[in-house]
Amino acid sequence: MYKIGFVGLGNMGYAIVKGLLKSESSDSIAFFDIDKSKQDDIVKELGINLCSNNVDVVKNSKYIVLAIKPQIYNECISDIKSHISNDSIIISIAPGISISDLKQSIDSNVKIVRVMPNTPALVSEGMSVLSFSDDNFSTEEIDDIKNIFKSCGEIEIIEEKLMDAVVPISGSSPAYIYMMIEALADGGVLMGLPRKLSYKLASQTVLGSAKMVLETGQHPGELKDNVCSPGGTTIEAVATLESKGFRSAVIDAMMSAYEKTKKLK
Repeated sequence: MYKIGFVGLGNMGYAIVKGLLKSESSDSIAFFDIDKSKQDDIVKELGINLCSNNVDVVKNSKYIVLAIKPQIYNECISDIKSHISNDSIIISIAPGISISDLKQSIDSNVKIVRVMPNTPALVSEGMSVLSFSDDNFSTEEIDDIKNIFKSCGEIEIIEEKLMDAVVPISGSSPAYIYMMIEALADGGVLMGLPRKLSYKLASQTVLGSAKMVLETGQHPGELKDNVCSPGGTTIEAVATLESKGFRSAVIDAMMSAYEKTKKLK
């Protein structure tokens, strides 16, 4: 019997496993993925157990992580639902798939956790937001589930009604941040800096700025003001960003992601 089984192992599932292996034995983790070309590579790199199919994962795992795309949920659930025991716990990481959706598809008695992680889990700096179904989870089960995601970053537990709003702010937002880093680096290259140096300068600055917000407790606007000297270079750049609609563009992008998430239901 495996402690944690992964149904599918794409980029997000892979990131979670990488984090898990810092605290869990590879012998306690199993997976199956339909992409046969990467099965052997995953086993060789991570040392986890390859199952023969998704049913094999479900029948032999306590915590079952559904690390599959929303588009194939119905097909996958149809295959595995009759093999899920009352002792198992389903952990879903797909955007737009609610706990009630899963309850209807599987069984109203199954314990379900809905999670929105993000890809920085790969470097143990992920942000995972969890919602638990209204079932009688034991203290041990809750602790186990928290620890799965604490192994690859920070966690928060929220009411499920807020989960769709988590997708654009932390689930999808690494993509926006990478675009920002790329744009900063391109600007550096335009001004004559080597590209490798530009990426390092931009990336470390984003990392450091985020830590300043988290560790000082100061409002981001206050931290921004501290960098903007009167009549200086930074306030000139900030004024240009404002004139180009920087903040409104970010918010509009998030709303687009939010609306798309709701359409996935």
